[in-house]
Amino acid sequence: MANPSPILSAEDRDRVAKLQWFAKGVVEGLSVGMHRSPNKGSSIEFKEHRAYVRGDEIRLIDWKLFGKTDRLYVKQFEVETNLRATLVLDQSRSMSYQGEKSAVSKHDFAVRLAACLAYLFVGQHDAVGVATFDARVRQYVPPKSVPSHVHSLLEMMAGSHCAGETSIAEVIRQLSTKIRRRGVLVLISDCFDDVPSLLSALSILRQMGNEVVIFQIWDPDELSFPFRKRTQFQSLENPSGRKMLDPRLVRKAYLKNLEKFQSDLTKGCLKQRIPLIVCNTSQSHSQILSQFIVQQGQR
Repeated sequence: MANPSPILSAEDRDRVAKLQWFAKGVVEGLSVGMHRSPNKGSSIEFKEHRAYVRGDEIRLIDWKLFGKTDRLYVKQFEVETNLRATLVLDQSRSMSYQGEKSAVSKHDFAVRLAACLAYLFVGQHDAVGVATFDARVRQYVPPKSVPSHVHSLLEMMAGSHCAGETSIAEVIRQLSTKIRRRGVLVLISDCFDDVPSLLSALSILRQMGNEVVIFQIWDPDELSFPFRKRTQFQSLENPSGRKMLDPRLVRKAYLKNLEKFQSDLTKGCLKQRIPLIVCNTSQSHSQILSQFIVQQGQR
């Protein structure tokens, strides 16, 4: 598969492609059934054409297309699988944060991580869709498994932007009515919401038989609070919320609240068997996926 978008770097694409075999074991573990076979099954559907290569079965050649183009193409088929992945991408204003030393914003990082995941799922013949949100679902593209679908998803994500406040719990509830078949839901967000409400909403998806994975995105500034001089802090989701503060006076309280927030979320996810992968924007997207896949394989 060619690189479908600049938001998926050649380096990440190549690394993700190498994860396909290992990831399949993880995906099968997450799914409620086996993956589709390209050529076998009782519910075979036409998928697409591809150029004939030496060794392909002659019976799969589309002779009608050969008569029109004078080129050999083979038909590819697939069987419906139980696995359908939905990438849920947070585009609230808090995701637009980018520290002075950070190369990308949290949103840009999240989009690139989603691109890697989309490429991974379709590369393994699985269906993948995307939902973007702030306080509500903005766009929802149902899962499909054809390679061309990745281009559409990445174009949509590349053209997106951050706006509005966050209401992840409400968004999850909205999506639970759209996701009609069991599968994997991957939430890519900073998870800035009321933790009990978020976990309650995710429990609905779990009760429906879905697997849920969370990639929580942080900017390094948010984790270390490196500010030293008197600074004006502004709420990204509430422009009127501004305060001029001495960071030295609030650092201890900030880090304490951060620790409690993260502890509550971690414990809640553990209780519901939801993998929580904590990321920061200085990390490699493909490295994050590789580590997650290895860990899941060990489990």
